[in-house]
Amino acid sequence: MSGRHTGRTNGGQRLSALPKTLKLIFKLAPRQLNDEIAFAKAELKRKGVQFGVAAAFLAVALIFVVFLVIGLIVAAIMGLATIMPAWLAALLVCAAFLVIALIVGLIGYGRLKKAMPLLPEETIRGLKHDLGIAKEGSSFDAAVLDPGSPQAKAAKAAKEEAAAKAKAEKAAKKAAEQPDLGPAPTEAELRRRLNQRREHLTGVRDDLGQELDVKTQAQALLAATGQRLAEGKEAADKKIAGFRSHSASAAGSADRSGTSTGAGAASAAAAELGKRWKPLTALAASAAAFVFLLRRLLKG
Repeated sequence: MSGRHTGRTNGGQRLSALPKTLKLIFKLAPRQLNDEIAFAKAELKRKGVQFGVAAAFLAVALIFVVFLVIGLIVAAIMGLATIMPAWLAALLVCAAFLVIALIVGLIGYGRLKKAMPLLPEETIRGLKHDLGIAKEGSSFDAAVLDPGSPQAKAAKAAKEEAAAKAKAEKAAKKAAEQPDLGPAPTEAELRRRLNQRREHLTGVRDDLGQELDVKTQAQALLAATGQRLAEGKEAADKKIAGFRSHSASAAGSADRSGTSTGAGAASAAAAELGKRWKPLTALAASAAAFVFLLRRLLKG
């Protein structure tokens, strides 16, 4: 009897532990995700520092390349100094550089002036005009579309004031709702917390796999069903034996009425056993199907 009670208790504990396990997973998963994001930010910050150091080395290399170009220019001047005075050679080289810079600069300025503005200002102004008419109708003042007009300056100032007020209200609301969590965790602390929670999640997932094991759950359900059936059968046997002993002691001459009473009691006990067997069998089948579907859903 003790072994049967133990099997039934273990099966009930496994079934009752499933909601707790799922609740624990749903509780740990968001924390793990938040720490993963914080760890990614810390890693990006560390890599940004490394990128800055590398950029500094590249800048130093670029400076030395500039020195190299200057050296080549000095070499060109000294080469020309062999056939003319040094000052005249340097002046000619500088004049050549000045002419090249002026020509390239003028060409670039002319092309940039032709390309300006880069945005389709007329199209944008027309769209703003259409939107203004759609919002305000004939009361819309087209002067607000001209940046230099007083109406545009007043509208811009009002818009900036409203944006600043909304930003201040949003910042105040966020500061009131956000709790003070203290200083931000370091990268080493985040790594330690992630590793600990990862190990915890691994153990919880393994326990969940065992709890969702169809074979284990079926065995637990069958054991519990068998235990209940055995208890019901034992109770029915006791009742049948009691009825038989009562009928045997009451009817000393073994008349027909006593025999019919014992048979009726036996048939009643058998009917009670049949009533217990059917719902227990249906319960075991439905529970096994539920566990199987739940396991397939989690694996998918």
